[in-house]
Amino acid sequence: MQKNILVMIQSMTGYGKATATFGDKKINVEIKSLNSKAMDLSTRIAPLYREKEIEIRNMISRTLERGKVDFSLWVEKDASETATPINAALIENYYLQIKAISETTRIPMPEDWFATLLRMPDVLTRAEVQELSEEEWKVVRQVTEEAIAHLVEFRKQEGAALEKKFNEKVDNIERLLKSIEPYETERVAKIRERITDALEKTISVDYDKNRLEQELIYYIEKLDINEEKQRLANHLNYFRETMAGGHGQGKKLGFIAQEMGREINTTGSKSNHAEMQNIVVQMKDELEQIKEQVLNVM
Repeated sequence: MQKNILVMIQSMTGYGKATATFGDKKINVEIKSLNSKAMDLSTRIAPLYREKEIEIRNMISRTLERGKVDFSLWVEKDASETATPINAALIENYYLQIKAISETTRIPMPEDWFATLLRMPDVLTRAEVQELSEEEWKVVRQVTEEAIAHLVEFRKQEGAALEKKFNEKVDNIERLLKSIEPYETERVAKIRERITDALEKTISVDYDKNRLEQELIYYIEKLDINEEKQRLANHLNYFRETMAGGHGQGKKLGFIAQEMGREINTTGSKSNHAEMQNIVVQMKDELEQIKEQVLNVM
């Protein structure tokens, strides 16, 4: 069982979140991914950690490989710690200066002292040095790796669901392909009968039966679908083998699905039989569901 988990396909859809504490900070990392042909990464990183953005991007790209990825890294603090401090000493100094100027110039004193003083320069200041320590970066790196790991696990779970769906659809196409066989012999007899009746009843002329037989053989050979059936069966097996190859097979599975579609379409154009064409329509429906979901495979 463990071996199957290691080699399973992965979805490009995923979500991961992790948190850690450092001093009075709560460090949060959230990462989401959707399907994309290449790595399309957007980041929102708290100012203190932006110096590590390239390293963070490399960590994500190296592990996730492909997808439209949104990464967020932010910090929460206690409200008492985040409030902007008021410089009381500076307020007192401004008060004394304004009072002295008022007495000297006889300009009236402000009616609302407090509002006036709070608007003075540098009264509201944040004495905070934005410097990232090695210890804090170690915590940020660890919580980032944890969030990525959670997303990968999510992708594996989604991949397992996709694999189950693909196997079901491939089995259905294989079953439908086998159900065509009984109609093939019947189809040849019907074609022969239809052409012969047309000659005898509609045209009402004598004809060379040997020549007709040769023309019928040539015509029926052109409608033969044995090669298409064999190639489609091979593609179905190859699809299963490729899924067993693990993650990173999404594009390859898409190519195989296209080849499967070609063989199904050719079978439909050659079938010339109502029941066979109905079966082909059902195969197309099953394949279309594969094509839609294969876009989500890594």
